[in-house]
Amino acid sequence: MNVLTENLPMLLEGTGETLAMVFVSALFAYVIGLPLGVALIVTDKNGLHPMRSVSAVLGWIVNIGRSIPFVILMLVISPLTRLIVGRAYGTTATIVPLVVAAAPFVARMVEQSLGEIDRGVVEAARTMGATTFEIVWKVLLPESVPSLIRGAAVTVITLVGYSAMAGALGGGGLGDIAVRYGMHRYEYDVMLLTLVLIIVIVQVIQVVFDLVAKRVDKRAK
Repeated sequence: MNVLTENLPMLLEGTGETLAMVFVSALFAYVIGLPLGVALIVTDKNGLHPMRSVSAVLGWIVNIGRSIPFVILMLVISPLTRLIVGRAYGTTATIVPLVVAAAPFVARMVEQSLGEIDRGVVEAARTMGATTFEIVWKVLLPESVPSLIRGAAVTVITLVGYSAMAGALGGGGLGDIAVRYGMHRYEYDVMLLTLVLIIVIVQVIQVVFDLVAKRVDKRAK
């Protein structure tokens, strides 16, 4: 309890930094990844508007983005991070590699969610004269909302793990506290507290997103 009391302000600050990194990067990752995922499903050979070459290029970009380990990615794009933020370390700077790492992941999650929609529903919309945009906007996205929310939970939890890894490179947040105190100062009790906080954050995120997904899932009603 003494350790918790002494380090509470620092832990609260680190928790706030972690949540800020995770949710801001998740927002921007979806700004990029959602339309990319839609493009993947639309241009697929069995999609609404098949374009084999475009689909291949997009898939190639997404696969490469998902293949790069996050720590290496942080180092590789540090010049870009410095160009955008002004420096390559700290909480704000970490958002850039988090977005780059998460966007391809989001694209695949969106593609998978949209691909689960019954093709009969899509064909029915087509026979009624709906355009490709209308099918995506009024059929695919609304019907896949529960799956998209569950996918968002996986994405956000993955970003929590990435943000913790970023602490090893001065990324800020709870990961940075764990590295500075657990590794450099051998204060393992502080490191244990950061681990507990990360576990709590992950569990809360999962529970909240599951509840929201169940609430909007028409099949569960």
